[in-house]
Amino acid sequence: MAKITTEDVKKIAALAKLEFSHEEIVKFQEQFERILSFVEQISELDTSNIEPMVYPVENKNVFREDEVKPSMKIEEIESNAPSFLNGSIAVPKIIEY
Repeated sequence: MAKITTEDVKKIAALAKLEFSHEEIVKFQEQFERILSFVEQISELDTSNIEPMVYPVENKNVFREDEVKPSMKIEEIESNAPSFLNGSIAVPKIIEY
């Protein structure tokens, strides 16, 4: 099993620009060792008959026809907009060319 020292944890913390108390460092050391132990267990599994996968979820497109659905009435939209011009909400220009 891989052994993680408190010095290893301090180096990792320094790389991440983090500071921890001695108690936190000891706690992280134990957690890192448990994680590495679990990784070692997984590494021992025989995966020779398992087909590799690129992505764990099969995505399938579900195509449908576009349908116009009821929306707000134009009068209602216009009454809520500070400025309305030619059927659209007018907004101040923010990008200069």
